[in-house]
Amino acid sequence: MTQQQAEAFPAHSHHLSASLTLQGAVAHCDMPIESGPTKLLPNSQRYGPGYVATLLPRFREVFEARCVQLPLEKGDAVFFNPALFHAAGENRSENIHRMANLMQIGSAMGRTLERIDRTEMVRVLFPAMRDLDLPGEARAAVIGAVAEGYPFPTNLDTDPPIGGLASESQAGLLARALDEGMSDHEFYAALGQNRARRMP
Repeated sequence: MTQQQAEAFPAHSHHLSASLTLQGAVAHCDMPIESGPTKLLPNSQRYGPGYVATLLPRFREVFEARCVQLPLEKGDAVFFNPALFHAAGENRSENIHRMANLMQIGSAMGRTLERIDRTEMVRVLFPAMRDLDLPGEARAAVIGAVAEGYPFPTNLDTDPPIGGLASESQAGLLARALDEGMSDHEFYAALGQNRARRMP
């Protein structure tokens, strides 16, 4: 996420996500240090403002000075808390093409109990939101209440990040549609495409 996207989430969601999520990777080839395996900053998951701090230049300097990397052999797996400062390493080798299966496992308690058709909610509310032209905070509150703001899970083959670190969420699409003054027809088509790209 960008700094602005990270700051949009309330502090409690930053703190809780570290307890509800696990990240990991399985190496599909040998990855010695020169191939740039993931950089990790030990114990950084304990730092409260971590998700926001990771993008600040001062913290990036500390990260680069103190991070560690683990050489991996084909079939090795590494798992870590998502709040741990981490980043891709630089591949300095001449003939190693890194390949890993990345995973993010979320607790079932990290989502609502009921299944909500947010796509239909957004589709129904879009014309009224556009006509009302709500001020910033009110508009953001409505978008936050009805649209899916988390861009995952998705299929990165059909929904790659473009112009950012993550693909466009449903909430991002709704905000953009209102900013651009999309017609109902244009928005419904974009909404359908947004949903289809996330399907396996």
